[in-house]
Amino acid sequence: MLSLTASVFFAEGESQGNPFGPMGMMVLIFVLFYFMLIRPQRRQQKEHQLKIAALRTGDEVVAAGGIHGLVTNVSDRIVTLKIADNVKIRVEKASVLTILKKSDEPEPEPPYATTSGGDAPIASKAAN
Repeated sequence: MLSLTASVFFAEGESQGNPFGPMGMMVLIFVLFYFMLIRPQRRQQKEHQLKIAALRTGDEVVAAGGIHGLVTNVSDRIVTLKIADNVKIRVEKASVLTILKKSDEPEPEPPYATTSGGDAPIASKAAN
């Protein structure tokens, strides 16, 4: 009985694979690509666009090429960066990669200072 059933399923010349097998694999691969590559990339692009839209005068930024500067003027497409005394450059807004410090953030004070030659920390002036 078992051999008869097996011969019906595995008959020579009539063996057919799953017609949805290759199509199912393609769908699975696309779903994996979407969740692992496309979706995170879109999220990063949206976050970057929000950061660029929020640029203001006084922000410290890093532009493409590693140029560090202070934003002195913001227009629709162009940002003016002060990179040294009396040196300003104009770059595209899209070339701003990172915002290091927003203009309204105070500079953080170090929690403690060390002595010049020793390893023991000295309490900061704020703690005294």
